[in-house]
Amino acid sequence: METGEQNYRFILDQASKTTMLAFKIKVPASSANIGPGFDVLGIGLNLFLEIEVKIDPESNTSSDSHNAKLEYEGDGAAGVPLQSERNLVTQTALYVMRCNGMRDFPLGTHIRVYNPIPLGRGLGSSGAAIVGGVMLGNQIAGLKFSKERLLDYCLLIERHPDNIAAAMLGGFVGSFLNELPPAQLKAVSVPLETILPKASTPKELLEVNPPPNEIGQYLKYNWNRKIRCVTIIPEFEVKTDDARAVLPSSYSKQDIVFNLQRLAVLTTALTLDPPDHRVIYEAMKDKIHQPYRTKLIPGLETVLSNVTSENTRGLCGICLSGAGPTILCLATENFDEIARTVIGIFEENEVKCSWKLLDLATDGAALDVI
Repeated sequence: METGEQNYRFILDQASKTTMLAFKIKVPASSANIGPGFDVLGIGLNLFLEIEVKIDPESNTSSDSHNAKLEYEGDGAAGVPLQSERNLVTQTALYVMRCNGMRDFPLGTHIRVYNPIPLGRGLGSSGAAIVGGVMLGNQIAGLKFSKERLLDYCLLIERHPDNIAAAMLGGFVGSFLNELPPAQLKAVSVPLETILPKASTPKELLEVNPPPNEIGQYLKYNWNRKIRCVTIIPEFEVKTDDARAVLPSSYSKQDIVFNLQRLAVLTTALTLDPPDHRVIYEAMKDKIHQPYRTKLIPGLETVLSNVTSENTRGLCGICLSGAGPTILCLATENFDEIARTVIGIFEENEVKCSWKLLDLATDGAALDVI
Protein backbone atom coordinates (compact mmCIF):
# COMPACT_ATOMS: atom_id res chain seq x y z
CA MET A 1 0.00 0.00 0.00
CA GLU A 2 2.85 2.38 0.79
CA THR A 3 4.16 2.16 -2.77
CA GLY A 4 0.76 3.08 -4.18
CA GLU A 5 0.44 6.07 -1.87
CA GLN A 6 3.92 7.25 -2.89
CA ASN A 7 2.99 6.93 -6.56
CA TYR A 8 -0.22 8.85 -5.93
CA ARG A 9 1.69 11.70 -4.26
CA PHE A 10 4.15 11.67 -7.16
CA ILE A 11 1.32 12.03 -9.70
CA LEU A 12 -0.16 14.97 -7.79
CA ASP A 13 3.25 16.57 -7.37
CA GLN A 14 3.99 16.32 -11.08
CA ALA A 15 0.56 17.66 -11.96
CA SER A 16 1.13 20.68 -9.72
CA LYS A 17 4.39 21.49 -11.56
CA THR A 18 2.92 21.34 -15.04
CA THR A 19 -0.10 22.68 -16.79
CA MET A 20 -1.39 19.22 -17.54
CA LEU A 21 -0.40 15.57 -17.66
CA ALA A 22 -1.76 13.69 -20.64
CA PHE A 23 -1.42 10.27 -22.24
CA LYS A 24 -3.20 8.04 -24.70
CA ILE A 25 -3.81 4.28 -24.71
CA LYS A 26 -4.70 2.27 -27.83
CA VAL A 27 -5.96 -1.32 -27.64
CA PRO A 28 -6.75 -3.45 -30.69
CA ALA A 29 -9.91 -5.43 -31.31
CA SER A 30 -9.44 -9.17 -31.38
CA SER A 31 -10.86 -12.36 -32.79
CA ALA A 32 -10.70 -15.44 -30.60
CA ASN A 33 -10.95 -19.20 -31.16
CA ILE A 34 -9.77 -19.05 -34.81
CA GLY A 35 -11.34 -22.24 -36.09
CA PRO A 36 -10.25 -25.20 -33.96
CA GLY A 37 -8.47 -23.02 -31.37
CA PHE A 38 -11.37 -22.72 -28.91
CA ASP A 39 -10.16 -20.78 -25.84
CA VAL A 40 -6.60 -21.08 -27.20
CA LEU A 41 -5.96 -18.88 -30.26
CA GLY A 42 -6.55 -15.19 -30.81
CA ILE A 43 -5.49 -12.44 -33.21
CA GLY A 44 -5.23 -8.71 -32.60
CA LEU A 45 -6.93 -6.61 -35.30
CA ASN A 46 -6.19 -3.05 -36.39
CA LEU A 47 -9.42 -1.56 -35.10
CA PHE A 48 -8.53 0.33 -31.94
CA LEU A 49 -10.18 1.33 -28.69
CA GLU A 50 -8.65 4.69 -27.73
CA ILE A 51 -8.46 6.11 -24.21
CA GLU A 52 -7.30 9.71 -23.87
CA VAL A 53 -6.45 10.90 -20.35
CA LYS A 54 -5.71 14.37 -19.05
CA ILE A 55 -4.93 15.15 -15.42
CA ASP A 56 -5.31 18.81 -14.51
CA PRO A 57 -5.82 19.59 -10.79
CA GLU A 58 -6.84 23.14 -11.74
CA SER A 59 -9.68 21.90 -13.91
CA ASN A 60 -13.17 23.02 -12.91
CA THR A 61 -14.91 20.23 -14.78
CA SER A 62 -17.36 18.21 -12.73
CA SER A 63 -16.24 14.71 -11.71
CA ASP A 64 -17.70 11.63 -10.08
CA SER A 65 -16.98 10.19 -6.63
CA HIS A 66 -13.62 8.84 -7.84
CA ASN A 67 -12.40 12.24 -9.15
CA ALA A 68 -12.90 11.36 -12.81
CA LYS A 69 -14.95 12.85 -15.60
CA LEU A 70 -15.67 10.19 -18.21
CA GLU A 71 -16.75 10.68 -21.81
CA TYR A 72 -17.52 7.94 -24.32
CA GLU A 73 -17.93 8.00 -28.09
CA GLY A 74 -18.46 5.13 -30.47
CA ASP A 75 -20.42 1.91 -30.67
CA GLY A 76 -23.29 1.65 -28.19
CA ALA A 77 -22.66 5.12 -26.74
CA ALA A 78 -26.26 5.58 -25.62
CA GLY A 79 -26.11 2.62 -23.25
CA VAL A 80 -22.57 2.92 -21.86
CA PRO A 81 -22.43 4.07 -18.20
CA LEU A 82 -20.26 7.11 -17.49
CA GLN A 83 -19.67 6.59 -13.77
CA SER A 84 -16.20 5.33 -12.81
CA GLU A 85 -17.61 2.57 -10.62
CA ARG A 86 -19.85 1.25 -13.45
CA ASN A 87 -17.86 1.66 -16.67
CA LEU A 88 -15.73 -1.40 -17.50
CA VAL A 89 -12.62 0.60 -18.44
CA THR A 90 -12.53 2.67 -15.26
CA GLN A 91 -13.78 -0.18 -13.03
CA THR A 92 -10.80 -2.21 -14.19
CA ALA A 93 -8.40 0.69 -13.66
CA LEU A 94 -9.75 1.23 -10.12
CA TYR A 95 -9.21 -2.47 -9.37
CA VAL A 96 -5.54 -2.27 -10.41
CA MET A 97 -5.11 0.94 -8.42
CA ARG A 98 -6.92 -0.46 -5.37
CA CYS A 99 -4.59 -3.47 -5.29
CA ASN A 100 -1.63 -1.09 -5.21
CA GLY A 101 -2.68 1.49 -2.63
CA MET A 102 -4.80 3.98 -4.59
CA ARG A 103 -8.56 4.34 -4.12
CA ASP A 104 -9.34 7.18 -6.54
CA PHE A 105 -8.10 8.90 -9.65
CA PRO A 106 -6.07 12.09 -9.12
CA LEU A 107 -8.11 15.28 -8.90
CA GLY A 108 -8.93 16.71 -12.29
CA THR A 109 -8.78 13.41 -14.19
CA HIS A 110 -10.59 13.60 -17.53
CA ILE A 111 -10.98 10.32 -19.44
CA ARG A 112 -12.28 10.20 -23.00
CA VAL A 113 -12.99 6.77 -24.51
CA TYR A 114 -13.48 6.33 -28.24
CA ASN A 115 -14.61 2.82 -29.19
CA PRO A 116 -15.17 1.75 -32.82
CA ILE A 117 -15.23 -1.96 -31.85
CA PRO A 118 -18.80 -3.31 -32.16
CA LEU A 119 -20.19 -4.35 -28.78
CA GLY A 120 -21.24 -7.96 -28.26
CA ARG A 121 -20.29 -9.09 -31.78
CA GLY A 122 -17.27 -11.34 -31.15
CA LEU A 123 -14.56 -8.78 -31.88
CA GLY A 124 -13.24 -8.46 -28.35
CA SER A 125 -14.88 -5.20 -27.23
CA SER A 126 -14.91 -6.25 -23.57
CA GLY A 127 -11.39 -7.66 -23.80
CA ALA A 128 -10.14 -4.36 -25.20
CA ALA A 129 -11.90 -2.45 -22.42
CA ILE A 130 -10.31 -4.67 -19.76
CA VAL A 131 -6.84 -4.39 -21.29
CA GLY A 132 -7.29 -0.64 -21.63
CA GLY A 133 -8.43 -0.45 -18.01
CA VAL A 134 -5.39 -2.26 -16.61
CA MET A 135 -3.12 -0.10 -18.79
CA LEU A 136 -4.90 2.97 -17.41
CA GLY A 137 -4.56 1.84 -13.79
CA ASN A 138 -0.92 0.95 -14.34
CA GLN A 139 -0.13 4.40 -15.72
CA ILE A 140 -2.16 6.36 -13.17
CA ALA A 141 -0.55 4.54 -10.24
CA GLY A 142 2.94 4.68 -11.77
CA LEU A 143 3.39 0.93 -11.41
CA LYS A 144 5.46 0.25 -14.57
CA PHE A 145 4.25 -3.36 -14.76
CA SER A 146 5.13 -5.47 -17.80
CA LYS A 147 2.40 -6.54 -20.20
CA GLU A 148 2.73 -10.09 -18.88
CA ARG A 149 2.08 -8.90 -15.32
CA LEU A 150 -0.86 -6.79 -16.45
CA LEU A 151 -2.36 -9.89 -18.05
CA ASP A 152 -2.55 -11.42 -14.55
CA TYR A 153 -4.89 -8.57 -13.57
CA CYS A 154 -6.88 -9.04 -16.77
CA LEU A 155 -7.37 -12.73 -16.05
CA LEU A 156 -9.12 -12.05 -12.76
CA ILE A 157 -11.80 -10.25 -14.75
CA GLU A 158 -11.84 -12.07 -18.11
CA ARG A 159 -10.94 -15.63 -17.28
CA HIS A 160 -10.36 -16.85 -20.82
CA PRO A 161 -6.98 -15.64 -22.08
CA ASP A 162 -7.42 -15.84 -25.87
CA ASN A 163 -9.01 -12.42 -26.42
CA ILE A 164 -7.07 -10.45 -23.82
CA ALA A 165 -3.72 -11.95 -24.82
CA ALA A 166 -4.33 -10.94 -28.45
CA ALA A 167 -5.44 -7.45 -27.40
CA MET A 168 -2.52 -6.92 -25.02
CA LEU A 169 0.28 -8.51 -27.04
CA GLY A 170 -1.04 -8.18 -30.60
CA GLY A 171 -0.47 -10.48 -33.56
CA PHE A 172 -1.37 -14.16 -33.62
CA VAL A 173 -1.26 -15.54 -30.08
CA GLY A 174 -1.68 -18.90 -28.40
CA SER A 175 -2.34 -19.05 -24.67
CA PHE A 176 -3.19 -21.34 -21.79
CA LEU A 177 -3.84 -21.08 -18.05
CA ASN A 178 -1.22 -22.51 -15.72
CA GLU A 179 -2.17 -25.16 -13.18
CA LEU A 180 -1.76 -23.13 -10.00
CA PRO A 181 -1.20 -24.47 -6.47
CA PRO A 182 -4.31 -24.45 -4.24
CA ALA A 183 -3.54 -21.17 -2.48
CA GLN A 184 -3.02 -19.30 -5.73
CA LEU A 185 -5.97 -21.01 -7.38
CA LYS A 186 -8.19 -19.72 -4.56
CA ALA A 187 -6.86 -16.19 -5.14
CA VAL A 188 -7.70 -16.46 -8.85
CA SER A 189 -11.20 -17.80 -8.16
CA VAL A 190 -12.46 -14.82 -6.15
CA PRO A 191 -15.97 -13.66 -7.08
CA LEU A 192 -16.03 -11.11 -9.88
CA GLU A 193 -18.20 -8.82 -7.73
CA THR A 194 -15.26 -8.29 -5.35
CA ILE A 195 -13.13 -7.07 -8.27
CA LEU A 196 -15.75 -5.10 -10.21
CA PRO A 197 -18.14 -4.20 -7.41
CA LYS A 198 -21.79 -3.38 -7.74
CA ALA A 199 -23.30 -0.39 -5.92
CA SER A 200 -24.53 -2.80 -3.26
CA THR A 201 -21.17 -4.52 -2.68
CA PRO A 202 -19.87 -3.80 0.87
CA LYS A 203 -16.50 -2.05 0.74
CA GLU A 204 -14.98 -4.57 3.12
CA LEU A 205 -15.53 -7.28 0.48
CA LEU A 206 -13.56 -5.49 -2.24
CA GLU A 207 -10.54 -7.37 -3.54
CA VAL A 208 -7.36 -5.52 -2.52
CA ASN A 209 -4.80 -8.29 -3.05
CA PRO A 210 -2.81 -8.31 -6.29
CA PRO A 211 -3.34 -11.44 -8.39
CA PRO A 212 -0.80 -14.28 -8.38
CA ASN A 213 2.05 -14.09 -10.86
CA GLU A 214 2.05 -16.01 -14.14
CA ILE A 215 -1.57 -17.11 -14.22
CA GLY A 216 -1.23 -17.75 -17.95
CA GLN A 217 1.35 -18.47 -20.62
CA TYR A 218 1.45 -16.82 -24.03
CA LEU A 219 3.21 -17.45 -27.35
CA LYS A 220 3.14 -15.29 -30.47
CA TYR A 221 3.15 -17.13 -33.79
CA ASN A 222 4.28 -15.78 -37.13
CA TRP A 223 1.64 -14.73 -39.67
CA ASN A 224 1.75 -14.45 -43.43
CA ARG A 225 0.92 -10.80 -44.10
CA LYS A 226 -0.67 -11.71 -47.43
CA ILE A 227 -3.55 -13.12 -45.41
CA ARG A 228 -6.07 -10.41 -44.46
CA CYS A 229 -9.17 -10.52 -42.31
CA VAL A 230 -12.64 -9.96 -43.77
CA THR A 231 -15.00 -9.49 -40.84
CA ILE A 232 -18.74 -9.70 -41.55
CA ILE A 233 -20.64 -8.18 -38.64
CA PRO A 234 -24.36 -8.99 -38.18
CA GLU A 235 -26.48 -6.26 -36.64
CA PHE A 236 -27.35 -8.12 -33.45
CA GLU A 237 -25.48 -9.12 -30.32
CA VAL A 238 -24.71 -12.52 -28.86
CA LYS A 239 -23.95 -12.46 -25.15
CA THR A 240 -20.90 -14.50 -24.20
CA ASP A 241 -22.84 -16.14 -21.35
CA ASP A 242 -25.54 -17.29 -23.79
CA ALA A 243 -22.91 -18.57 -26.24
CA ARG A 244 -21.26 -20.54 -23.43
CA ALA A 245 -24.55 -21.91 -22.18
CA VAL A 246 -25.31 -23.76 -25.44
CA LEU A 247 -22.06 -25.73 -25.30
CA PRO A 248 -22.16 -29.33 -24.04
CA SER A 249 -20.57 -30.33 -20.74
CA SER A 250 -18.54 -33.07 -22.45
CA TYR A 251 -17.32 -34.02 -25.92
CA SER A 252 -16.63 -37.23 -27.78
CA LYS A 253 -13.04 -38.34 -28.23
CA GLN A 254 -13.58 -38.16 -31.98
CA ASP A 255 -14.51 -34.47 -31.89
CA ILE A 256 -11.62 -33.56 -29.58
CA VAL A 257 -9.12 -35.33 -31.84
CA PHE A 258 -10.69 -33.60 -34.88
CA ASN A 259 -9.89 -30.19 -33.37
CA LEU A 260 -6.46 -31.11 -32.03
CA GLN A 261 -5.32 -32.40 -35.41
CA ARG A 262 -6.38 -29.20 -37.16
CA LEU A 263 -4.98 -26.95 -34.45
CA ALA A 264 -1.56 -28.57 -34.83
CA VAL A 265 -1.58 -27.82 -38.57
CA LEU A 266 -3.18 -24.37 -38.53
CA THR A 267 -0.57 -22.52 -36.45
CA THR A 268 2.07 -23.36 -39.06
CA ALA A 269 -0.16 -23.17 -42.15
CA LEU A 270 -0.88 -19.50 -41.47
CA THR A 271 2.84 -18.70 -41.58
CA LEU A 272 3.73 -20.33 -44.90
CA ASP A 273 4.30 -18.46 -48.15
CA PRO A 274 2.57 -18.90 -50.48
CA PRO A 275 -0.49 -19.70 -48.37
CA ASP A 276 -2.06 -23.07 -49.05
CA HIS A 277 -5.73 -22.09 -49.21
CA ARG A 278 -7.05 -25.63 -49.16
CA VAL A 279 -4.98 -26.70 -46.14
CA ILE A 280 -5.88 -23.57 -44.17
CA TYR A 281 -9.56 -23.98 -45.00
CA GLU A 282 -9.61 -27.59 -43.79
CA ALA A 283 -7.50 -26.74 -40.72
CA MET A 284 -9.96 -24.02 -39.66
CA LYS A 285 -12.88 -26.41 -39.25
CA ASP A 286 -14.25 -26.95 -35.75
CA LYS A 287 -16.47 -29.36 -33.85
CA ILE A 288 -16.15 -27.91 -30.34
CA HIS A 289 -18.21 -24.71 -30.40
CA GLN A 290 -19.47 -23.66 -33.84
CA PRO A 291 -22.00 -26.50 -34.39
CA TYR A 292 -23.69 -25.67 -31.10
CA ARG A 293 -23.86 -21.93 -31.69
CA THR A 294 -25.74 -22.20 -34.98
CA LYS A 295 -29.01 -22.00 -33.03
CA LEU A 296 -28.02 -18.51 -31.84
CA ILE A 297 -26.92 -17.18 -35.23
CA PRO A 298 -29.36 -17.53 -38.16
CA GLY A 299 -27.45 -18.37 -41.32
CA LEU A 300 -24.25 -19.51 -39.61
CA GLU A 301 -24.58 -23.15 -40.61
CA THR A 302 -25.11 -22.22 -44.26
CA VAL A 303 -22.18 -19.82 -44.25
CA LEU A 304 -19.79 -22.39 -42.82
CA SER A 305 -20.89 -25.15 -45.19
CA ASN A 306 -21.41 -23.21 -48.42
CA VAL A 307 -18.55 -20.69 -48.48
CA THR A 308 -15.42 -22.73 -49.21
CA SER A 309 -11.91 -22.29 -50.57
CA GLU A 310 -12.94 -24.27 -53.64
CA ASN A 311 -15.90 -22.11 -54.68
CA THR A 312 -14.69 -18.72 -53.39
CA ARG A 313 -11.56 -17.22 -54.95
CA GLY A 314 -9.01 -15.96 -52.43
CA LEU A 315 -10.63 -17.54 -49.38
CA CYS A 316 -8.20 -19.31 -47.04
CA GLY A 317 -10.49 -20.11 -44.13
CA ILE A 318 -13.72 -19.16 -42.42
CA CYS A 319 -14.92 -19.36 -38.85
CA LEU A 320 -16.98 -17.74 -36.15
CA SER A 321 -15.14 -14.85 -34.51
CA GLY A 322 -15.11 -15.40 -30.77
CA ALA A 323 -18.60 -16.21 -29.55
CA GLY A 324 -20.07 -14.51 -32.63
CA PRO A 325 -22.07 -13.44 -34.43
CA THR A 326 -19.23 -11.94 -36.50
CA ILE A 327 -17.80 -14.17 -39.22
CA LEU A 328 -14.03 -14.12 -39.76
CA CYS A 329 -12.87 -14.87 -43.31
CA LEU A 330 -9.13 -15.14 -43.91
CA ALA A 331 -8.33 -14.30 -47.50
CA THR A 332 -5.60 -13.16 -49.88
CA GLU A 333 -7.78 -11.42 -52.51
CA ASN A 334 -11.37 -10.95 -53.70
CA PHE A 335 -12.35 -9.38 -50.38
CA ASP A 336 -15.46 -7.56 -51.63
CA GLU A 337 -16.97 -10.65 -53.23
CA ILE A 338 -16.28 -12.78 -50.15
CA ALA A 339 -18.04 -10.22 -47.97
CA ARG A 340 -20.99 -9.93 -50.36
CA THR A 341 -21.40 -13.71 -50.48
CA VAL A 342 -21.60 -14.05 -46.70
CA ILE A 343 -23.80 -10.98 -46.33
CA GLY A 344 -26.15 -12.42 -48.95
CA ILE A 345 -26.60 -15.61 -46.93
CA PHE A 346 -27.37 -13.61 -43.81
CA GLU A 347 -29.86 -11.44 -45.72
CA GLU A 348 -31.69 -14.62 -46.75
CA ASN A 349 -32.08 -15.24 -43.01
CA GLU A 350 -33.31 -11.64 -42.47
CA VAL A 351 -30.09 -10.52 -40.79
CA LYS A 352 -28.46 -7.24 -41.87
CA CYS A 353 -24.67 -6.99 -41.80
CA SER A 354 -21.77 -4.61 -42.27
CA TRP A 355 -18.20 -5.61 -42.97
CA LYS A 356 -14.62 -4.46 -42.44
CA LEU A 357 -11.34 -5.46 -44.03
CA LEU A 358 -8.73 -5.62 -41.28
CA ASP A 359 -5.11 -6.61 -40.81
CA LEU A 360 -3.31 -7.87 -37.75
CA ALA A 361 -2.29 -5.34 -35.11
CA THR A 362 1.15 -6.76 -34.47
CA ASP A 363 2.19 -4.66 -31.46
CA GLY A 364 -0.92 -4.93 -29.29
CA ALA A 365 -1.85 -2.37 -26.64
CA ALA A 366 0.26 0.80 -26.65
CA LEU A 367 0.78 3.83 -24.40
CA ASP A 368 1.76 7.25 -25.72
CA VAL A 369 2.59 10.04 -23.25
CA ILE A 370 1.52 13.32 -24.80
